[in-house]
Amino acid sequence: MEGWLENLVAVPYGIWIAWVGVQHFRDPAWFEPIVPEILGNARFWVLASGAFEILLGLGVALPWFRREAAFGITLMLLVLYWANLNMWINDIPLSGKTYESHWHALRGVGQAVLILISLWLGGWESGQRMVEWFRARG
Repeated sequence: MEGWLENLVAVPYGIWIAWVGVQHFRDPAWFEPIVPEILGNARFWVLASGAFEILLGLGVALPWFRREAAFGITLMLLVLYWANLNMWINDIPLSGKTYESHWHALRGVGQAVLILISLWLGGWESGQRMVEWFRARG
């Protein structure tokens, strides 16, 4: 599956994911308000998620680590949606601005598209690769 189309999608996708991760280090205070309070130290979670985004983004851009990184991105995006949902449910402002529900819904659709792309890049869309991956480790 490592053809030109996969590389054409994986490289900008991975670089964008890594760029978002870098933003977590450049301006962690911007991300902190949406971290669910139950998790405790928001700065820690912002930096930790930024580190994962950088590593996984670079990993998916490189064909040698693409399958594992794509699986990691899928899991990461599912977990990180909790922060987006927290922002929506609790009407938490970012940069002093709150958003209407339709913008949050669009963000959720965007998150789903990002998950589908990572599943495709990892070859997980059929489910067969996931079964093989777990069998090899179990």
